[in-house]
Amino acid sequence: MQHLTAIMDKLAISLSFLCVAHCLLLPFAVVVLPILGASFLEGEMFHYWLLFLVIPTSVYSLWLGCRKHGRLKIFTNGLLGLFLLCLIVLLGADALGETLERLSTVAGATIIALAHLRNMRACKSA
Repeated sequence: MQHLTAIMDKLAISLSFLCVAHCLLLPFAVVVLPILGASFLEGEMFHYWLLFLVIPTSVYSLWLGCRKHGRLKIFTNGLLGLFLLCLIVLLGADALGETLERLSTVAGATIIALAHLRNMRACKSA
C-alpha cells in the first residue's frame, strides 16, 4: 500500500509540475516555436485534460495516505489546491486576466505538490 501511495504521490507531483511548466513556459515556447501556438497545448482543452488526470490521482493518493497516517490536514490542503485549480479553469483568463490566472495556477499546483510531498513523508514515518 505504501508503495502505491508513493507512486501516486509522485505522479500527482509530476502532473502539478507539468501544469506549472505549461502555464509559465508556453508563452516562451510559442515565440520560439510558433507551430505550438496552433497545437492542443494552447487550447483550453489542455487544462481540462490536466484536471481530468490530476483530480483522481491526487484524491486517491492523498486519501490512501490519510488512511495510513491519519493526518487529515494533508488531505484537506491537497483538496484546497485542487479546488483552486478547478476554480481557475472554470473562471478562465477572461475573468481573471492572464497574469492572475498564471499566478493562481502556480499557487494551486504548488499547494498540491506540497501536500503530496508531506503525504509521502507522513506515510514513510507512519
